[in-house]
Amino acid sequence: MLMASVFTCLLSLFLVSIASGQTAPHKPLPTEPLEKYNMPPAYIFRMETSPRMISQFGPFTSFQVNVDANGNNILGDAANEPSIAVDPTNLSRMTIGWRQFDSVTSDFRQGGWGYTTNGGTTWTFPGVLENNVFRSDPVLNSNETGNFYYLSLLQTFCDNIWRSLDFGQTWTRLQADGAAGGGDKEWLAIDKTAGIGHGFQYQAWSTAATCGGGQFSRSTDGGVTWM
Repeated sequence: MLMASVFTCLLSLFLVSIASGQTAPHKPLPTEPLEKYNMPPAYIFRMETSPRMISQFGPFTSFQVNVDANGNNILGDAANEPSIAVDPTNLSRMTIGWRQFDSVTSDFRQGGWGYTTNGGTTWTFPGVLENNVFRSDPVLNSNETGNFYYLSLLQTFCDNIWRSLDFGQTWTRLQADGAAGGGDKEWLAIDKTAGIGHGFQYQAWSTAATCGGGQFSRSTDGGVTWM
């Protein structure tokens, strides 16, 4: 009986050690684009009235950005995936970029944007970067002098950098369409330190769908060329 008990204990310890040494199966990275051309926008709840939406949450007040020239809500308009940039020299100046749809039933997205000069209380929505050009995954940023940058993905999974020198009121494309490289779900960072990389821009993206491979690139001339 004693030998049987000892054997049972040893067997139990052996099985426990095997179980504890097991690891969770590795989950492979996605092999298809995270975004597809015909992917429609998610429905966004909105008040079906003309006044813009103003939302209160505790001490915070949110003001609708995609409004018409009179500051009213545009019925049926649809937008999502917003990205905001703030002028560090004047925090009242901000710009927001988003995926702009013609309606809540449309799956064609463009590069929409709006800007404010009074801290977000009122907004101007001029339209899109380029009419009838598919654009997605907007990422906005600013440098230390208050210039704004808008990284925008094309249908080819290549992207562009746009720059605004007037606080988001107008934008200039810095290279030919797609010449900034990139890929799906790209992101943008700007070096605002006083180091040797001052002013350099960096972007990274998903490897599931890319412009020309890779996952990271850098610009040393303010976003004009990328390597």
